Amino acid sequence: MDEEAFGYPGWRVALASGLGLFVGFGSLLVYTFGIFLKPLTEEFSWSRQAYSLAFGIAALTVAVSSPGLGYLLDRFGPKRIILPCLTIYGCAFASLFLLTHRIGHLYVVFVVLGLVGNGTAQLAYSQAVSTWFDRRRGLALALLMAGSAVGAMILPPAAQTLILHLGWRGAFLVLGTIVLVLGLPVVARFVRERPGFRSSGRHEAPGASLQQALRSRPFWILIAALFLASISQNGALTHLSALLTDRGVSASEAAIAVSAMGAASLLGRLVTGWLLDRFFAPRVAFCLLSLCALGVFFLSSAHSLAIGSLASALIGLGMGGEADITPYLLSRYFGFRSFSTLYGFTWTSYAIAGAIGPVLMGGAFDASASYQVFLVKLSAMTLASAGLMLFLPRYGAETKHEITSPQRDPEKAIST
Repeated sequence: MDEEAFGYPGWRVALASGLGLFVGFGSLLVYTFGIFLKPLTEEFSWSRQAYSLAFGIAALTVAVSSPGLGYLLDRFGPKRIILPCLTIYGCAFASLFLLTHRIGHLYVVFVVLGLVGNGTAQLAYSQAVSTWFDRRRGLALALLMAGSAVGAMILPPAAQTLILHLGWRGAFLVLGTIVLVLGLPVVARFVRERPGFRSSGRHEAPGASLQQALRSRPFWILIAALFLASISQNGALTHLSALLTDRGVSASEAAIAVSAMGAASLLGRLVTGWLLDRFFAPRVAFCLLSLCALGVFFLSSAHSLAIGSLASALIGLGMGGEADITPYLLSRYFGFRSFSTLYGFTWTSYAIAGAIGPVLMGGAFDASASYQVFLVKLSAMTLASAGLMLFLPRYGAETKHEITSPQRDPEKAIST
């Protein structure tokens, strides 16, 4: 069946993977972390920097574990890795309802969440979805990534509502349970690679070897761009709710602003998917990251829900586009031979920076009682990330092992 057809089974894989992403690390933990910041720091008298360090620990653990998870995904396929990771992740998140005043307890749980985190995020699902598509790979990846964006819209206000009615302990328990009762059955039933994808042997798949990719200029440009963007995006995201409430916005309204980021991220991912199937991906990335830089700049002086939501939406557009573009570029430059392993290395860069950003934001606030100056610096950093995307070459210009198909010549597609 052609991938253009409505009943093509690859679309079911993409939608089910999106639901898995909705309850995964990149959605549930990332977008609700800031919602729990004030309740936990106020109850246990922790500093914001100390609490933010938990996010940094999880991000660093993701950074260390991602290449290994990528190797396992390349070797054994997604389902055999995702299901145990999702189970451990849901149980660990729910266990936070037992959190004690010892901050080391929080850090230990976040180490566990980080170890399995990318087994529940787009790293785990992107290869399964990509194997089903060529001409519509951009749109298919956008549907996958939309799961995280929908989570960003729904989960922050849901977490805030649960905290108001059940307390933060009850909120952790309910959200962790959702992972187990919603994510696990859907992933087990629908997520799989295209039949026959591995029948000829994994290492005969078209694409560059790990060593060839690691020696290529496009790979390291992508790594550097992701690193700079991640510091800014994760720093702004994890402190967004606290920043707005510090400036007079209510907690419920701040949760709405976080949701605006998710809504914009959803729009950004779907539009980016459409654009990727028609235009050269690095140029699309430049435009989206530039919008993200503008959003961070607006956030530096936001004192109302309206400006905070606008800034949040612009950041969300950039984050949504980046999530689509990274796996797309990897598949076009390097194929599928070492796709998940390479994706794991990009996650290492993104996660290390993701650990740095929130801690630096917390430190900036603790030192000056303000986020403003540091956010201006983050805006410039994001603009530099956008500029790096313009240095990426045409597909195949410096990589001899691009993924091709008899149905489509990528060079023709990017010339439109």
